[in-house]
Amino acid sequence: MCRLPNFLKQGDTVAIVSPSGPINKSYIDSATAILKSWGLTVLVGTHACSSYGVFAGTDEQRAADFQEALDNPNVRAVFCSRGGYGAIRIVEQLDYSKFLQSPKWIVGFSDITVFHAKLASLGVASLHAAMPKNFGTVSKESLESLHSTLFGTLQSISWQSSPFNINGTVRGTLIGGNLSLLYSMRGVPFEYTYSNALLFFEDLQEYLYHIDRIMQNFKYSGLLSNIQGLLVGGMTGMKHGVDQYNASIETIIRDAVAPYSIPLCFNVPSGHDSENMALILGHEYECIIETQSVLLHPIQPTI
Repeated sequence: MCRLPNFLKQGDTVAIVSPSGPINKSYIDSATAILKSWGLTVLVGTHACSSYGVFAGTDEQRAADFQEALDNPNVRAVFCSRGGYGAIRIVEQLDYSKFLQSPKWIVGFSDITVFHAKLASLGVASLHAAMPKNFGTVSKESLESLHSTLFGTLQSISWQSSPFNINGTVRGTLIGGNLSLLYSMRGVPFEYTYSNALLFFEDLQEYLYHIDRIMQNFKYSGLLSNIQGLLVGGMTGMKHGVDQYNASIETIIRDAVAPYSIPLCFNVPSGHDSENMALILGHEYECIIETQSVLLHPIQPTI
């Protein structure tokens, strides 16, 4: 289990940076207004609204903004403005020494999975949650879960069970993020440690055969035999490709997991959908998977 950064309080300062894709300033302005309504002071990275091809500025510009937010002792949380692509190009350029002296919350999902994995390797928890680009489209409950978690109120999440679930009760350190990013980071120095973990993943607009390829990798590499349980979030807009794939996303995943006798649940309300409930990656959770419902319960930190 990773170290939790200090929770926020009114009057704290937070930063918005863009380590991945470019973003329109209107999203930053709207998110800033919401964060200010929570009683926070907001700093926006110098290059947060820059554009350089598919990136929010050059690697050097994006890294400089992130480094400044990490090093600023007044900043207590760093919100990544959006996903896209680019985090992997700067994650190892950063110096985490000052950050580790006084960890702060790093918030985001999708491409920000890269930072979640890096921080887990450093022993610091992070927050898989809505980003400024999504603040206007996620559900009220999702935004409130981000707010309450940042301010220290950890909430359980429950949802309707899926017929594809494998029932059971499991407890472990929650890790994960975007499935394609997890696959792309196999073998990197900061890859997640999957042993005895609760693995969560979600994804967007991937081909079904690609998901199957990933699951076969997870099976034959020993990843699935090491985890305690698998939690599947939003698998949004999955595609068949030129040829019709002959299995559903649930069947692909369940067939890969079935030999390992671990609990499995689908439809975790987190991912590229309106439901994107905040999850603390690197923190211990208990998941109770029953026929009618699923409960994901964060273990309260010891003060």
